[in-house]
Amino acid sequence: MAKVVKKVSKGIGGLRSYSAGASSLETSSLRPVQVLKTPPCSNGCPNGTNIREFLTTISHAQDLGIPPAQAFRDAWEILAEKNPLPATCGRVCPHPCEDECNRGHKDSAAGINSLERFVGDFALSNGFKLKKISDTTYPQKIAVIGSGPAGLSCAYQLARRGYTVTIYEAFSKPGGMLRYGIPNYRLPVDVLDKEIQRITELGVEIKCNTAVGRELPYDELQKNYDVIFVGIGAHKGKALGVQNEAASNVFTGTEFLNRVNSGESVQVGDKVLVVGGGDTAIDAARVSKRLGADVTLVYRRTRNEMPAVKEEIVGAEEEGIRFEFLAAPSDFERSGDRVTKMKCQRMELGEPDASGRRRPVPIPDSYFFLDASTVIAAISQEPDFAGLDLLHDGKEWIKTDETGATKIPNTYAGGDDLELGLVTIAIFQGRRAAEAIHNSLQNIQPVPEQKQPVITHDKIILSYYENKLRNEASMRSPEERVANIDLEITSTLTEPQALDEAKRCMSCGSCFDCGTCWSYCQDQVIVKSVTKYQTYKFKLDFCIGCKKCAENCPCGYIEMR
Repeated sequence: MAKVVKKVSKGIGGLRSYSAGASSLETSSLRPVQVLKTPPCSNGCPNGTNIREFLTTISHAQDLGIPPAQAFRDAWEILAEKNPLPATCGRVCPHPCEDECNRGHKDSAAGINSLERFVGDFALSNGFKLKKISDTTYPQKIAVIGSGPAGLSCAYQLARRGYTVTIYEAFSKPGGMLRYGIPNYRLPVDVLDKEIQRITELGVEIKCNTAVGRELPYDELQKNYDVIFVGIGAHKGKALGVQNEAASNVFTGTEFLNRVNSGESVQVGDKVLVVGGGDTAIDAARVSKRLGADVTLVYRRTRNEMPAVKEEIVGAEEEGIRFEFLAAPSDFERSGDRVTKMKCQRMELGEPDASGRRRPVPIPDSYFFLDASTVIAAISQEPDFAGLDLLHDGKEWIKTDETGATKIPNTYAGGDDLELGLVTIAIFQGRRAAEAIHNSLQNIQPVPEQKQPVITHDKIILSYYENKLRNEASMRSPEERVANIDLEITSTLTEPQALDEAKRCMSCGSCFDCGTCWSYCQDQVIVKSVTKYQTYKFKLDFCIGCKKCAENCPCGYIEMR
């Protein structure tokens, strides 16, 4: 009879003995633990979108026997949980999530933004409706000032919880800066209209042409509503502050884009000068090009310091817009009430300023002139607090606590009236305030969110994943673009492209049923589920702590503890 050798193994439950007939000597007292991680894409998204979940919902569908249409709907509902405007964000968000994507350390980041747009467009074309959380209705009424992304987000989250919400909008149509600050070639107005309509179908009322503070006193809202959310945005452009600037052909960037997007016929002439380096400056320059002008963008730093989205800068270059870097306006020459030339001064870069960018320093006696038929000052913008002075202190904008609450009782705020930021930041701030409002009105003590560790590229096995080219949406030629001011530049991914691109997601920090741990385990510790994409089980009584499962888990889901 063969001799059975007994050995002692120290596992999670302490000391235990078992037969060594089926295994080698103990290697370690550590045991495998499945630890779900936060993917860096979601960590980099200001709105905390469940990016991995919406991508893997699409990529796993075929293996689960789920039709693509159902997978796209499920993915949309994941997105809509935190964001009612995915088709909009899929067009205008500069996708900081992709900058954080671990796949960028292998070949190129997953096309998160293009997939968000695809899913958003699929929802619109198929008439998907936003859902309420429950059938509960509450008696409290909420007023929202401003129908930009922050106001729409707040209204949506409150309406789906069962509140009566009324939005007051100063302009003639809703959308805020999404409508009046972003050109149609980037965000078609019909896409925005359809996504806003879905929010109103939840019962949200939008009253346009009603400027709270100027036409409707703020204290009147306080009397009629239990809570107020302020999302007035930052529609007031800043002037350059140089001599002879007050002229009929000098606009701020926000004023210019507002007029064009409102359908006004703006005659810019043949020589447009745009001052600034941000997204508004780029948009103003590209719109002016579409209006038939020769456009020069003047920026006091270099291309590397421009805060505008890089893809937009490249697009402007492709369309023939000229860039005059390291230059700043110092004066204007005028003929009557019109500027004819802009006097500029050469700059050089000095020490970094508070933004971390090198400060532009004027070079003495380095002036030059540029001809101008129109000048657009797109250097910055700010909220218009006319009639709303109670909301801020001195020159400060609105200040809030971590929930979005302001110094005024029962008043919350979010969006660009706090600080200029991304659309996704505004959507997050509106959602955050809505959750805080609900908790406050219903005396709910929120449960602190459990933060999972972020899985970085050095904690996954990049070599496991095959190289795979990124699916890119088609783009119109520069000649086509500038010929039509409303022609959208890029297309939406096709369905085959979307399905293929979703499969480039590496499911960082979450099991994707690759079976690697199972194949490496020689002690039959790991039990695979008969159903795809279900969590594996560990029979720890058989584990000797060899670490092979953790060391070879591609996505970093398994740890030894």
